[in-house]
Amino acid sequence: MTDEHPDENQNLDAERIVAEAPATGDARVDDAVAVLGRLASRPAEEHVAVLEEVHGRLRDILDDLDPSSPGQP
Repeated sequence: MTDEHPDENQNLDAERIVAEAPATGDARVDDAVAVLGRLASRPAEEHVAVLEEVHGRLRDILDDLDPSSPGQP
């Protein structure tokens, strides 16, 4: 019987490569998406909070762009 996973105890998180998102042309969106780069250095338990932060920032940006959103003339 051969061991199918010889490096089972190896820290795979250290080997992950985080790709940078291409620029969107909107600095607010680029700044929000750049926060995703923090995921690589955070434990999985903290990923939800980071994703919620990015989601909230992107929703705020979309609300600013939507003329029918509250607070828009």
